[in-house]
Amino acid sequence: MIVDDEDFDPPPPRRPIFRRKRVLIPLGILLALVAGFLLLLTPDTDRDEMIAKYGGPNAAFVAGPAGQRIHYRDQGSRDGPAIILLHGSNASLQTWEPLVKRLGGTYRIVTLDLPGHGLTGATPDRDYSADGMMDAVDVVAAKLGLDHFILGGNSMGGWVAWRYALAQPARVDALLLIDAAGMPLRKGEKRPESNVGFRVLEYPFGRWLATRVTPRMLVEQSLRGSIEKQAIVDDAMIDRYWELLRFPGNREATVLRARMDREPAMAARVGAIEAPTLILFGDRDRLINPSAAQTFHERIAGSEVVLLPGIGHLPMEEAPDATATAIADFLKRRLVPPSADPETH
Repeated sequence: MIVDDEDFDPPPPRRPIFRRKRVLIPLGILLALVAGFLLLLTPDTDRDEMIAKYGGPNAAFVAGPAGQRIHYRDQGSRDGPAIILLHGSNASLQTWEPLVKRLGGTYRIVTLDLPGHGLTGATPDRDYSADGMMDAVDVVAAKLGLDHFILGGNSMGGWVAWRYALAQPARVDALLLIDAAGMPLRKGEKRPESNVGFRVLEYPFGRWLATRVTPRMLVEQSLRGSIEKQAIVDDAMIDRYWELLRFPGNREATVLRARMDREPAMAARVGAIEAPTLILFGDRDRLINPSAAQTFHERIAGSEVVLLPGIGHLPMEEAPDATATAIADFLKRRLVPPSADPETH
Protein backbone atom coordinates (compact mmCIF):
# COMPACT_ATOMS: atom_id res chain seq x y z
CA MET A 1 0.00 0.00 0.00
CA ILE A 2 1.34 3.39 -0.99
CA VAL A 3 0.49 6.37 1.12
CA ASP A 4 0.89 9.88 -0.15
CA ASP A 5 2.82 11.92 2.41
CA GLU A 6 0.69 14.97 1.71
CA ASP A 7 -2.49 13.06 2.72
CA PHE A 8 -0.99 11.65 5.89
CA ASP A 9 -1.72 13.61 9.13
CA PRO A 10 0.46 12.12 11.87
CA PRO A 11 -0.82 12.27 15.48
CA PRO A 12 0.53 15.14 17.59
CA PRO A 13 3.57 14.24 19.66
CA ARG A 14 2.80 13.40 23.28
CA ARG A 15 4.18 15.71 25.92
CA PRO A 16 6.28 13.91 28.47
CA ILE A 17 4.32 13.12 31.61
CA PHE A 18 6.88 14.85 33.82
CA ARG A 19 6.14 18.19 32.12
CA ARG A 20 2.47 17.97 33.00
CA LYS A 21 3.41 17.17 36.58
CA ARG A 22 5.57 20.27 36.70
CA VAL A 23 2.48 22.31 35.89
CA LEU A 24 0.11 20.41 38.16
CA ILE A 25 2.32 20.39 41.25
CA PRO A 26 2.58 24.20 41.60
CA LEU A 27 -1.14 24.47 40.87
CA GLY A 28 -1.86 21.96 43.62
CA ILE A 29 0.31 23.87 46.06
CA LEU A 30 -1.45 27.09 45.14
CA LEU A 31 -4.87 25.53 45.65
CA ALA A 32 -3.79 24.10 49.00
CA LEU A 33 -2.50 27.51 50.11
CA VAL A 34 -5.75 29.20 49.07
CA ALA A 35 -7.83 26.55 50.84
CA GLY A 36 -5.67 26.86 53.95
CA PHE A 37 -5.97 30.64 53.91
CA LEU A 38 -9.75 30.46 53.62
CA LEU A 39 -9.91 28.00 56.49
CA LEU A 40 -7.75 30.23 58.68
CA LEU A 41 -9.63 33.44 57.94
CA THR A 42 -10.93 34.84 61.21
CA PRO A 43 -13.65 37.47 60.95
CA ASP A 44 -14.18 40.36 63.33
CA THR A 45 -16.15 39.58 66.44
CA ASP A 46 -19.65 40.99 66.84
CA ARG A 47 -19.60 44.44 68.45
CA ASP A 48 -22.76 44.06 70.54
CA GLU A 49 -21.86 40.55 71.66
CA MET A 50 -18.42 41.68 72.84
CA ILE A 51 -19.85 44.68 74.71
CA ALA A 52 -22.30 42.40 76.49
CA LYS A 53 -19.56 39.88 77.33
CA TYR A 54 -16.71 42.18 78.35
CA GLY A 55 -18.47 45.41 79.24
CA GLY A 56 -21.51 44.06 81.04
CA PRO A 57 -24.90 45.73 81.44
CA ASN A 58 -23.34 48.92 82.84
CA ALA A 59 -20.64 49.42 80.22
CA ALA A 60 -19.73 53.10 80.06
CA PHE A 61 -18.72 54.99 76.93
CA VAL A 62 -17.90 58.63 76.29
CA ALA A 63 -17.82 60.40 72.94
CA GLY A 64 -14.84 62.49 71.93
CA PRO A 65 -14.51 65.45 69.54
CA ALA A 66 -12.92 63.30 66.80
CA GLY A 67 -15.79 60.81 66.90
CA GLN A 68 -14.14 58.49 69.41
CA ARG A 69 -16.32 56.22 71.52
CA ILE A 70 -14.10 55.49 74.48
CA HIS A 71 -14.93 52.60 76.79
CA TYR A 72 -13.98 53.22 80.43
CA ARG A 73 -14.56 52.07 84.01
CA ASP A 74 -14.72 54.31 87.08
CA GLN A 75 -14.23 52.20 90.19
CA GLY A 76 -12.94 52.33 93.74
CA SER A 77 -13.23 54.98 96.43
CA ARG A 78 -14.75 58.31 95.44
CA ASP A 79 -13.06 59.86 98.47
CA GLY A 80 -9.52 58.88 97.49
CA PRO A 81 -7.07 60.34 94.97
CA ALA A 82 -7.83 59.39 91.36
CA ILE A 83 -5.55 57.07 89.42
CA ILE A 84 -5.92 56.72 85.64
CA LEU A 85 -4.32 53.52 84.31
CA LEU A 86 -3.41 52.86 80.66
CA HIS A 87 -2.95 49.33 79.29
CA GLY A 88 -0.38 48.09 76.79
CA SER A 89 -0.55 47.22 73.10
CA ASN A 90 -3.27 44.68 72.20
CA ALA A 91 -4.44 44.56 75.82
CA SER A 92 -7.53 46.14 77.39
CA LEU A 93 -8.68 47.74 80.63
CA GLN A 94 -9.32 44.29 82.14
CA THR A 95 -5.57 43.96 82.69
CA TRP A 96 -5.94 46.38 85.64
CA GLU A 97 -8.72 44.56 87.49
CA PRO A 98 -6.30 42.84 89.92
CA LEU A 99 -5.06 46.27 91.03
CA VAL A 100 -8.58 47.66 91.25
CA LYS A 101 -9.39 44.91 93.76
CA ARG A 102 -6.31 45.69 95.84
CA LEU A 103 -6.17 49.49 95.65
CA GLY A 104 -9.81 50.42 95.12
CA GLY A 105 -10.52 50.74 98.82
CA THR A 106 -8.17 53.72 99.00
CA TYR A 107 -8.08 55.16 95.50
CA ARG A 108 -10.55 56.05 92.78
CA ILE A 109 -9.31 54.00 89.82
CA VAL A 110 -10.22 54.90 86.26
CA THR A 111 -9.31 52.57 83.42
CA LEU A 112 -10.04 52.91 79.72
CA ASP A 113 -9.66 51.04 76.45
CA LEU A 114 -7.30 53.18 74.39
CA PRO A 115 -8.17 53.87 70.73
CA GLY A 116 -7.87 50.71 68.63
CA HIS A 117 -8.19 48.45 71.69
CA GLY A 118 -10.81 46.62 73.71
CA LEU A 119 -14.38 47.82 73.34
CA THR A 120 -13.29 51.25 72.11
CA GLY A 121 -12.30 49.81 68.75
CA ALA A 122 -11.48 51.89 65.73
CA THR A 123 -11.73 55.67 65.83
CA PRO A 124 -12.94 57.67 62.81
CA ASP A 125 -9.72 59.70 62.58
CA ARG A 126 -7.56 56.54 62.83
CA ASP A 127 -5.20 58.41 65.11
CA TYR A 128 -3.36 55.81 67.17
CA SER A 129 -0.36 58.01 67.90
CA ALA A 130 0.66 59.25 71.34
CA ASP A 131 -1.42 62.37 70.71
CA GLY A 132 -4.46 60.28 69.80
CA MET A 133 -4.08 58.20 72.95
CA MET A 134 -3.60 61.29 75.13
CA ASP A 135 -6.74 62.80 73.62
CA ALA A 136 -8.64 59.72 74.83
CA VAL A 137 -7.32 60.28 78.35
CA ASP A 138 -8.52 63.89 78.21
CA VAL A 139 -11.96 62.82 76.99
CA VAL A 140 -12.44 60.41 79.91
CA ALA A 141 -10.96 62.84 82.48
CA ALA A 142 -13.30 65.60 81.27
CA LYS A 143 -16.30 63.27 81.49
CA LEU A 144 -15.42 62.46 85.11
CA GLY A 145 -14.46 66.01 86.07
CA LEU A 146 -10.85 65.13 86.88
CA ASP A 147 -8.59 68.16 86.64
CA HIS A 148 -5.57 66.29 87.99
CA PHE A 149 -4.76 62.67 88.78
CA ILE A 150 -2.11 60.04 89.29
CA LEU A 151 -1.29 58.56 85.88
CA GLY A 152 0.06 55.08 85.29
CA GLY A 153 0.65 52.83 82.34
CA ASN A 154 2.07 49.49 81.26
CA SER A 155 4.20 49.03 78.12
CA MET A 156 2.64 51.19 75.38
CA GLY A 157 0.38 52.69 78.05
CA GLY A 158 3.48 53.65 80.01
CA TRP A 159 4.82 55.37 76.91
CA VAL A 160 1.57 57.32 76.63
CA ALA A 161 1.70 58.13 80.36
CA TRP A 162 5.15 59.72 80.34
CA ARG A 163 4.34 61.54 77.12
CA TYR A 164 1.24 62.93 78.85
CA ALA A 165 3.30 63.99 81.88
CA LEU A 166 5.52 65.98 79.52
CA ALA A 167 2.61 67.53 77.63
CA GLN A 168 0.42 68.40 80.64
CA PRO A 169 2.63 68.38 83.77
CA ALA A 170 0.18 70.38 85.91
CA ARG A 171 -2.40 67.59 85.68
CA VAL A 172 -0.16 64.69 86.73
CA ASP A 173 0.20 64.38 90.53
CA ALA A 174 2.38 61.27 90.27
CA LEU A 175 3.56 58.93 87.52
CA LEU A 176 3.56 55.11 87.59
CA LEU A 177 5.66 53.49 84.84
CA ILE A 178 5.08 49.72 84.78
CA ASP A 179 7.35 48.00 82.25
CA ALA A 180 6.94 51.19 80.24
CA ALA A 181 8.06 51.55 76.64
CA GLY A 182 9.96 54.38 75.07
CA MET A 183 13.57 54.26 76.26
CA PRO A 184 16.43 53.54 73.84
CA LEU A 185 18.66 50.50 74.15
CA ARG A 186 21.64 50.96 76.42
CA LYS A 187 25.16 50.75 75.00
CA GLY A 188 25.93 47.23 73.84
CA GLU A 189 22.40 45.95 74.37
CA LYS A 190 20.48 43.81 71.92
CA ARG A 191 16.79 44.09 71.20
CA PRO A 192 14.64 41.87 73.42
CA GLU A 193 13.34 38.65 71.88
CA SER A 194 9.73 39.94 71.82
CA ASN A 195 6.86 37.54 71.07
CA VAL A 196 5.63 35.86 67.91
CA GLY A 197 2.74 38.31 67.37
CA PHE A 198 4.96 41.38 67.38
CA ARG A 199 7.58 39.65 65.22
CA VAL A 200 4.95 38.96 62.55
CA LEU A 201 4.19 42.69 62.37
CA GLU A 202 7.77 43.50 61.41
CA TYR A 203 7.14 42.34 57.82
CA PRO A 204 4.76 43.81 55.19
CA PHE A 205 3.18 40.43 54.41
CA GLY A 206 2.80 39.75 58.12
CA ARG A 207 1.00 43.06 58.61
CA TRP A 208 -1.33 42.27 55.70
CA LEU A 209 -2.00 38.82 57.09
CA ALA A 210 -2.58 40.13 60.63
CA THR A 211 -5.77 41.92 59.60
CA ARG A 212 -7.26 38.72 58.16
CA VAL A 213 -5.83 35.68 59.93
CA THR A 214 -5.74 35.66 63.73
CA PRO A 215 -5.69 32.10 65.03
CA ARG A 216 -6.35 31.65 68.73
CA MET A 217 -3.16 29.61 69.00
CA LEU A 218 -1.06 32.58 67.80
CA VAL A 219 -2.65 34.84 70.41
CA GLU A 220 -1.96 32.27 73.12
CA GLN A 221 1.69 31.91 72.04
CA SER A 222 2.12 35.69 72.01
CA LEU A 223 0.57 36.04 75.45
CA ARG A 224 2.67 33.27 76.94
CA GLY A 225 5.77 34.74 75.31
CA SER A 226 5.16 38.03 77.12
CA ILE A 227 4.99 36.76 80.68
CA GLU A 228 6.98 34.64 83.10
CA LYS A 229 4.21 33.38 85.40
CA GLN A 230 2.49 30.97 83.02
CA ALA A 231 -0.02 29.86 85.64
CA ILE A 232 -2.03 33.07 85.20
CA VAL A 233 -2.93 32.15 81.62
CA ASP A 234 -6.24 30.31 81.34
CA ASP A 235 -8.83 29.84 78.61
CA ALA A 236 -10.82 32.89 79.67
CA MET A 237 -7.74 35.11 79.46
CA ILE A 238 -6.77 33.76 76.02
CA ASP A 239 -10.33 34.20 74.76
CA ARG A 240 -10.42 37.79 76.01
CA TYR A 241 -7.23 38.76 74.21
CA TRP A 242 -8.27 36.86 71.06
CA GLU A 243 -11.83 38.15 70.86
CA LEU A 244 -11.03 41.77 71.71
CA LEU A 245 -8.16 41.84 69.22
CA ARG A 246 -10.82 40.98 66.61
CA PHE A 247 -13.23 43.67 67.82
CA PRO A 248 -14.09 45.79 64.74
CA GLY A 249 -11.15 47.98 63.79
CA ASN A 250 -8.65 46.71 66.34
CA ARG A 251 -6.59 44.57 63.99
CA GLU A 252 -6.25 47.39 61.48
CA ALA A 253 -5.25 49.71 64.33
CA THR A 254 -2.57 47.21 65.40
CA VAL A 255 -1.07 47.27 61.91
CA LEU A 256 -1.20 51.06 61.73
CA ARG A 257 0.59 51.32 65.08
CA ALA A 258 3.27 48.92 63.88
CA ARG A 259 4.10 51.34 61.05
CA MET A 260 3.78 54.47 63.18
CA ASP A 261 6.66 56.75 64.07
CA ARG A 262 7.11 56.34 67.83
CA GLU A 263 9.11 59.58 67.92
CA PRO A 264 12.16 58.10 69.68
CA ALA A 265 13.71 61.57 70.02
CA MET A 266 11.09 62.31 72.68
CA ALA A 267 12.98 60.00 75.06
CA ALA A 268 15.63 62.70 75.45
CA ARG A 269 13.01 65.00 77.00
CA VAL A 270 11.86 62.60 79.71
CA GLY A 271 14.16 64.36 82.19
CA ALA A 272 11.77 67.32 82.20
CA ILE A 273 9.23 65.26 84.18
CA GLU A 274 8.89 66.67 87.70
CA ALA A 275 6.04 64.50 89.01
CA PRO A 276 7.01 61.90 91.61
CA THR A 277 7.72 58.83 89.50
CA LEU A 278 7.68 55.12 90.35
CA ILE A 279 9.40 52.85 87.82
CA LEU A 280 8.30 49.24 88.32
CA PHE A 281 9.56 46.42 86.07
CA GLY A 282 9.54 42.65 86.05
CA ASP A 283 13.14 41.49 85.84
CA ARG A 284 12.18 38.75 83.33
CA ASP A 285 10.50 41.04 80.82
CA ARG A 286 11.08 39.68 77.30
CA LEU A 287 9.38 42.53 75.42
CA ILE A 288 11.24 45.47 76.98
CA ASN A 289 14.70 45.04 78.44
CA PRO A 290 14.42 45.43 82.24
CA SER A 291 17.46 47.70 82.04
CA ALA A 292 15.06 50.34 80.68
CA ALA A 293 14.06 50.87 84.31
CA GLN A 294 17.55 52.13 85.03
CA THR A 295 17.46 54.39 81.97
CA PHE A 296 14.21 55.96 83.17
CA HIS A 297 15.68 56.31 86.66
CA GLU A 298 18.82 58.04 85.41
CA ARG A 299 16.79 60.52 83.39
CA ILE A 300 13.93 61.35 85.79
CA ALA A 301 15.22 63.12 88.88
CA GLY A 302 13.93 61.76 92.17
CA SER A 303 12.37 58.68 90.61
CA GLU A 304 12.27 55.33 92.40
CA VAL A 305 12.80 51.87 90.93
CA VAL A 306 11.25 48.56 91.94
CA LEU A 307 12.33 45.36 90.15
CA LEU A 308 10.13 42.34 90.77
CA PRO A 309 12.12 39.08 90.60
CA GLY A 310 10.81 36.31 88.40
CA ILE A 311 8.14 38.51 86.80
CA GLY A 312 7.62 39.26 83.12
CA HIS A 313 5.95 42.05 81.17
CA LEU A 314 2.66 42.21 83.10
CA PRO A 315 3.41 42.71 86.83
CA MET A 316 -0.14 43.86 87.58
CA GLU A 317 -1.42 40.43 86.47
CA GLU A 318 1.59 38.24 87.28
CA ALA A 319 2.30 39.71 90.73
CA PRO A 320 -0.69 41.88 91.69
CA ASP A 321 0.02 41.80 95.45
CA ALA A 322 3.63 42.95 95.08
CA THR A 323 2.68 45.52 92.45
CA ALA A 324 -0.15 46.98 94.54
CA THR A 325 2.04 47.08 97.65
CA ALA A 326 4.82 48.92 95.80
CA ILE A 327 2.36 51.47 94.38
CA ALA A 328 0.60 52.04 97.72
CA ASP A 329 3.90 52.49 99.56
CA PHE A 330 5.22 54.91 96.95
CA LEU A 331 2.06 57.03 96.86
CA LYS A 332 1.80 57.14 100.64
CA ARG A 333 5.31 58.57 100.86
CA ARG A 334 5.52 60.70 97.73
CA LEU A 335 2.07 61.91 96.71
CA VAL A 336 1.57 65.58 97.53
CA PRO A 337 -2.02 66.69 96.86
CA PRO A 338 -2.17 70.04 95.04
CA SER A 339 -4.03 71.63 97.97
CA ALA A 340 -1.10 70.75 100.25
CA ASP A 341 1.51 72.35 98.00
CA PRO A 342 3.48 74.73 100.27
CA GLU A 343 3.61 77.33 97.50
CA THR A 344 -0.15 77.75 97.77
CA HIS A 345 -0.01 78.75 101.44
